[in-house]
Amino acid sequence: MLLFFLAVPVFSEWKPMENDSVHDPEAPALSLLQSPSEALSVLPPDKSGNKVNWVEALRQGHINPRTNLFPETKIEVLDLDNYFSNTGSMKVVRFPHLPHTEWLDCSNCHDKIFKKGRGSNEFGMFSILKGDFCGQCHGAVAFPLTECGRCHSLTRDEYKKINQAELTQ
Repeated sequence: MLLFFLAVPVFSEWKPMENDSVHDPEAPALSLLQSPSEALSVLPPDKSGNKVNWVEALRQGHINPRTNLFPETKIEVLDLDNYFSNTGSMKVVRFPHLPHTEWLDCSNCHDKIFKKGRGSNEFGMFSILKGDFCGQCHGAVAFPLTECGRCHSLTRDEYKKINQAELTQ
């Protein structure tokens, strides 16, 4: 199996660009670039990946990413969670639409990566690790796939309580 991950160093401290194995040390413009340690140090910290909590950076106004290629597109922020309980012995996955739709227009994922509608998509960790579904971003531009607990976050009992509450509404 071949996995592809963004070749960004993951250290508590960033290496100088001339020896980080990402930048060409012979590039004449290297000295004009801001170092990652300087650029990223002003953003909210995270414990994994490139050590930046990008959702917090967005919410605090540090960054203002484009929602897609067309700047006139108005995004629809959706505060809705989806749950995936077919996870074997792992905890139930909670997919929060809110941080995703604060950042991206729905059309970035629907219907290209995910079909709309409950039960419309069959996927698991193998397909995600191959770079499909969630793996399109996670492991590349979002927190890494090694952070299992960020998605697999609900015990079966917590999930049952949520399910029961939704059924009584």
